[in-house]
Amino acid sequence: MKQRTIIYIDGFNLYYCLLQKSKYKWLNLEALCNNLLPSDKHEIAQIKFFSARISARKDDPDAPTRQDVYWRALKKFCPKVEIIEGFFLSSEKFSFLAPSAGKGFVKTIKTEEKGSDVNLAVHMLNDAWLNKYDCAVMLSNDSDMYESINLLKQYCHKRVGWGFSEKVHISKKLVLSGIL
Repeated sequence: MKQRTIIYIDGFNLYYCLLQKSKYKWLNLEALCNNLLPSDKHEIAQIKFFSARISARKDDPDAPTRQDVYWRALKKFCPKVEIIEGFFLSSEKFSFLAPSAGKGFVKTIKTEEKGSDVNLAVHMLNDAWLNKYDCAVMLSNDSDMYESINLLKQYCHKRVGWGFSEKVHISKKLVLSGIL
């Protein structure tokens, strides 16, 4: 009997771990997921892709346009993919100078992606409580996911898989905890 499976993809983790240095930026998420799991054991019910819209930067003003075109292609050609958006938050911060630059602080603008990790964890838990899957597969290398995976296994008795390239530095917390 096939397991109902939902795949949860941390979009920025995927990009920075696997795609950033690759010449291949466009990835068919359905094809990737179908190739990751044996089709005789898993029925992929849904693929949830968590990311945020990027802004133009001086060094890459066309990045938002490329992202928008990619997202539209996902929506059109990958019907199992649902994009769940977080957001970016920029703020001014004071940071220590590196020892080689001297002593003191420097004022910087720090831009952080917000919401995607929390959205991924909440969706995994909510889908488990609603019994939408038998098996969840998380494509991320973020140790912040530890507690949500632990709760899924301990209280919801769900199977949770994890995947990323062997070239990626694997979160020690997730491995040592026995979660992965």
